[in-house]
Amino acid sequence: MAIECLVLGAGQEVGKSCVVATIGGKRVMFDCGMHMGYHDRRHYPDFARALDAWGEPDFTTALSCVVITHFHLDHIGALPYFTEVCGYHGPIYMTYPTKALAPFMLEDYRKVTMDQRGEAEQYSYEDILRCMKKVIPLDLKQTVQVDKDLVIRAYYAGHVLGAAMIYAKVGEASMVYTGDYNMTPDRHLGAAQIDRLKLDLLITESTYAKTIRDSKHAREREFLKAVHKCVSGGGKVLIPTFALGRAQELCMLLDDYWERMNLKIPIYFSAGLTIQANMYYKMLIGWTSQKIKDSHAVHNPFDFKHVCHFERSFINNPGPCVLFATPGMISGGFSLEAFKKWAPSEKNLITLPGYCVSGTVGHKLMSGKPTKIVLDKDTHIDVRCQIHQLAFSPHTDSKGIMDLTEFLSPKHVILVHGEKPQMAYLKERIESELGMPCFYPANNESVSIPTTHNLKMSTTERFITSCATEQGKQSLRKRNLIHGTGTSEMNDSDEAVAEGVLLMEKHKAPKIMCEDELLQVLGMGRHLVQFETMNPSGLEAAVESELKRAEAADLGSEGK
Repeated sequence: MAIECLVLGAGQEVGKSCVVATIGGKRVMFDCGMHMGYHDRRHYPDFARALDAWGEPDFTTALSCVVITHFHLDHIGALPYFTEVCGYHGPIYMTYPTKALAPFMLEDYRKVTMDQRGEAEQYSYEDILRCMKKVIPLDLKQTVQVDKDLVIRAYYAGHVLGAAMIYAKVGEASMVYTGDYNMTPDRHLGAAQIDRLKLDLLITESTYAKTIRDSKHAREREFLKAVHKCVSGGGKVLIPTFALGRAQELCMLLDDYWERMNLKIPIYFSAGLTIQANMYYKMLIGWTSQKIKDSHAVHNPFDFKHVCHFERSFINNPGPCVLFATPGMISGGFSLEAFKKWAPSEKNLITLPGYCVSGTVGHKLMSGKPTKIVLDKDTHIDVRCQIHQLAFSPHTDSKGIMDLTEFLSPKHVILVHGEKPQMAYLKERIESELGMPCFYPANNESVSIPTTHNLKMSTTERFITSCATEQGKQSLRKRNLIHGTGTSEMNDSDEAVAEGVLLMEKHKAPKIMCEDELLQVLGMGRHLVQFETMNPSGLEAAVESELKRAEAADLGSEGK
């Protein structure tokens, strides 16, 4: 038996995560994301191509279930399209926080981009609601029996509120799909946690396959220093971010710093849904870090004292400010609108707190120091502002990926959600340092992973007795050797070995038995073959006699 993995998204790229694993005849789709950098058919995974390859009439028949790891759009953004447009009506699993927060993310992005692609590739607000009604919520470490053969379980992944790694098992074959995860804690989330499992396959993200980060405190100091310097000089700071995740982390950091420094400069958040999102963060304290769980009764850290709502009319206001604007990566919406206004001024600062996928304005800013950004043939933006890229991404770094892989010790590894050159580097490290076969397939490529099949068998009482007897003899020989009564050398690694026969009959369970028992089953007696040694002179005489006999026989033939 093998695990067949079809990568529909995030193969040698970051974006539209979607992997379908077939385990023991059960197909599980892990994540169903969109690509933030495209507005054509590459925006979603190629679902139709997959269905043709499977030879199934529809997706509900083809798939046992869909599992979503977290609410980021590159992991869930295509789900309403998959259910309401493509027609998947089977089970969908995600954690409670993901189910609560995903509709806000989906609707926010839908409103931002509704005019950027054709109606056939878009879904409505009603589609989002219908899709989310089909979701079955998961709790951490809850074992879910999807059907009589398939079992799944969620583990804490850090990264964002509600993010989970997914364990899946069919029979003896098992695997883990990590989604996005973080091996180090931050201000509002703990580090990823998972049991030590016996795995045939680990599918892990590899966003930062070659990066080893500085300490969190050093990164926070750098961020605060850059922001404070800009606003002290009368400039405006634009922080493009999604409404959930890094937004809460950075708001906590700035709110605390503003309080300590007694700053009066306004901090704004452009998305009205943040108020709703923060309400859910307050309700879901149990999914946050231990520090927040211990202190929230006295002070809820999501009650921001210095962060307030931003009105669109404020964009032309004079004076310094800090603005969190959605969406992240400056892929459209109000973050792009603010960028157009503020980028031409040298006093202003654009700080990019995380990874930006190819095709977005954020990625272009990170790729160098452009003096002009071309959006389309009619829109050119002069860029004179300061650009800072800060490592506040909630993804684990190279060390974290290696640590998790070594801890789980799977038989095989597949890398997704990364850039091809960095993935090649990490593959080499995993194979050379950990001795595990590693793959990093491109989109629409498949990898077949062999699995270990354990065979259950019974034994006879007599065979067990012989094992115990042999073990007793071994212990006695060791004891005699220790007390100086042994007559032969004995290696510490020597093990007691009991000999038996494996009998495999049709329609019966395999059984191990002693040799005599097998003869009884077969109704046969014991046959012995004895060998007798001969000295060299005797052997020569026997050979000479045989040659003479053969010669005489030949002469007799000729006479006839």
